[in-house]
Amino acid sequence: SGGNYAYSAALALMANTKLSAAEIARQSLEIAGKICIYTNDRIILEELK
Repeated sequence: SGGNYAYSAALALMANTKLSAAEIARQSLEIAGKICIYTNDRIILEELK
């Protein structure tokens, strides 16, 4: 439900910031959670090293 919002936010962050992939993922999901009532803001991000 909030996938398009998260995708749009991620594209904007990639084009205009120097954030890492993990930071972009987290921030784009947080933005989607603020816009879409069906998307929550409880994010668990797992990162492979």
